[in-house]
Amino acid sequence: MMIMGNQNKDLTQKITLYLDGELSTEQERELLMELKKNPQYMQLLNKEQNFRQFVKSRIQRKPVSPNLIQSIKDKIHTSI
Repeated sequence: MMIMGNQNKDLTQKITLYLDGELSTEQERELLMELKKNPQYMQLLNKEQNFRQFVKSRIQRKPVSPNLIQSIKDKIHTSI
C-alpha cells in the first residue's frame, strides 16, 4: 500500500512539473503516455488543471506601486 502512495506522490509531482512547463520533452512524452494508459491518472491531471483554473479565476492581484518596486530593486542592488 505504501508503494501506491509513493507512486501517486511521484505522479502528482510530475503533473505539477508538467503544468509548470518544467519537464523535458522526453519526460513530458513519458508522462503523457502514462496518463493515456490509466484513466485515473488522467483524472488527476484534469483535477489539477481545473483547480489551477479555479484559483486563477478567483484571485485578483492588487497593483504594486512603482515606489515599492524601486525600493525592492534598490535593496537588491545594495545587498550585492
